[in-house]
Amino acid sequence: MTKFSDLSLNPKILKAIDEAGYETPTPIQAQAIPAALAGKDVLGIAQTGTGKTASFTLPMIHLLARGRARARMPRSLVLCPTRELAAQVAENFDTYTKHLKLTKALLIGGVSFKEQDLLIDKGVDVLIATPGRLLDHFERGKLLLTGVQVMVVDEADRMLDMGFIPDIERIFGLTPFTRQTLFFSATMASEIERITNTFLSAPTRIEVARQATASETIEQSVVMFKGSRRDREASEKRAVLRGLIDAEGAACTNGIIFCNRKTDVDICAKSLLKYGYDAAPIHGDLDQSQRTRTLEAFREGKLRFLVASDVAARGLDVPSVSHVFNFDVPSHPEDYVHRIGRTGRAGRDGKAMMLCSPRDQKNFDAIEALIKKDIPRQENPLKSSEPAPAIEAASMARSRDDIGDKNISERSAGTDTARASHPPKTRTERSTAPRRRRKNDSEHESQPIIGLGDHMPSFIALSFEDRRSQ
Repeated sequence: MTKFSDLSLNPKILKAIDEAGYETPTPIQAQAIPAALAGKDVLGIAQTGTGKTASFTLPMIHLLARGRARARMPRSLVLCPTRELAAQVAENFDTYTKHLKLTKALLIGGVSFKEQDLLIDKGVDVLIATPGRLLDHFERGKLLLTGVQVMVVDEADRMLDMGFIPDIERIFGLTPFTRQTLFFSATMASEIERITNTFLSAPTRIEVARQATASETIEQSVVMFKGSRRDREASEKRAVLRGLIDAEGAACTNGIIFCNRKTDVDICAKSLLKYGYDAAPIHGDLDQSQRTRTLEAFREGKLRFLVASDVAARGLDVPSVSHVFNFDVPSHPEDYVHRIGRTGRAGRDGKAMMLCSPRDQKNFDAIEALIKKDIPRQENPLKSSEPAPAIEAASMARSRDDIGDKNISERSAGTDTARASHPPKTRTERSTAPRRRRKNDSEHESQPIIGLGDHMPSFIALSFEDRRSQ
């Protein structure tokens, strides 16, 4: 079995790896690191959670150990699709460079340009960035990419989904032709294959697992859910989610709950909090500082449930996630693999549960076709009883009905008493009875007539013939 010590890495890097508690490289690390150290371009295809980050950070650090960065000219570049993934790469870089004097800068949105400019002006060995913020700095004249020796594109298929491919192509054009390129993706769409054919030179292709396959350590299941009524479906679906969590009991130490829309992320998180579950949302519309605090709390075990959009589906390394709940069936089947890949990492066991409504059937079928297996059906935990929201609604309705019945009976009793003491009048009696005067009738009679009374215009009194003659 290959060990990190067999990979010809710098002794100071090996010391940092040993202190981090790692001994044996993953399959993609064992194949990608030697190829990268040899100066070759690398095309790595592997499912999420297989250790791709170390596959490029370790050889990059080794290659940059000698040399010095110049102001505004980074020596290497790592492109990531999301802020969270970029921040994670930066953390890995800090872990493995603790015994080396290498500098880095993290360029992501939500952070002051001024602080980032100061780091770039000092000169950095590694620049870790999202494509949009990188191009912002370049267009402001604060950054030059002509000194990049190693360029990494991480989670390239996610870049494609987020519409970053034109930016990636532009950035490739700003870097030297002689650069070394390390390109990693979980899937190989035709657009990504076109880019690799254009910008990579005779790459070493490494594929450690079939494209878009889920880890065998993840136990998958799905609840086929149908709401009782359309207006109750969302609340009943949240009740089923709570039922799944409760059914897992102590085995569910923590979990990530994925929703397709940001609004549903917020609603689901608020609902869980309302029912006493420790949960917080994370999605692209939140302030970066809030997203960072939420993610750190989840990593440190201070937060039990992270309710997320797909911004958290890729590359976030939280090793001890016990459960993943797909509150919504993802629109793209590849996203299902990335979502459930947040659990069962590094050889651990994990559970992935999904709620599927009739309208999601087409997307669900596409997922089973992609992973080439049937996802086991799981019993609805609330099937034996009426869903909680329906029970609450029925109880409230019954209470309202009881109050209404009581009021009606009281009014009915009062009416019966009145009818007994005052029998209804006949039609003749009603017609001959004097009209009841309104309270203000006398006031109206005493008031002078205003309008067309004595003030009628004279032309109205003329006959038709007189008006024609005029």
